[in-house]
Amino acid sequence: MQDLKTYLNEAEEMMEMAIMHIEDELAHIRAGKADIRLLDGIRVDSYGSVVPLNNVASVSTPDARTIAIRPWDKSMVRVIEKAIIDSSLGIMPENNGEIIRISIPPLTEERRKQLVKQCSKEVETAKISVRNARRDCIDALKKAVKEGMPEDVQKDGEEKVQKLHDKFIKKVDEVFAAKEKEIMTV
Repeated sequence: MQDLKTYLNEAEEMMEMAIMHIEDELAHIRAGKADIRLLDGIRVDSYGSVVPLNNVASVSTPDARTIAIRPWDKSMVRVIEKAIIDSSLGIMPENNGEIIRISIPPLTEERRKQLVKQCSKEVETAKISVRNARRDCIDALKKAVKEGMPEDVQKDGEEKVQKLHDKFIKKVDEVFAAKEKEIMTV
């Protein structure tokens, strides 16, 4: 039989992973500013193997609306350009033979609202993960009572996991509010 702290630590770890996941997912949603993480999902065919873009080029943001990609091998310029065009970014790259530039256009009001909706779906998924972690912990505590854990310890554990749940749901809401503000700011 495990002690109460073990159950709570497992639940907290699962909730923490949900927060890290939502932060990562929201980072990949374009908010009108140049961010090299937008290119994380792009894979490039390099000498017979498919590798992430940052394995074949240096990626930087010279200003708030531009991403610059400098391939280490000049023959990769066309391949990288094609990978960006074929991606779901919806942005047309420009190249001068050495550097590929991606200009991030300002978002329209309609597109901003679509992105906020997309973010809210991701946020709901994160909240479900937090709730599932709470449920799993409570179920484990109930099972532990059958194995000999005192009921008052179980009730205390349920209260503590509920407080953890509330704290992490609030964190998810804060992450969403920050991303929504970033998207809606013109």
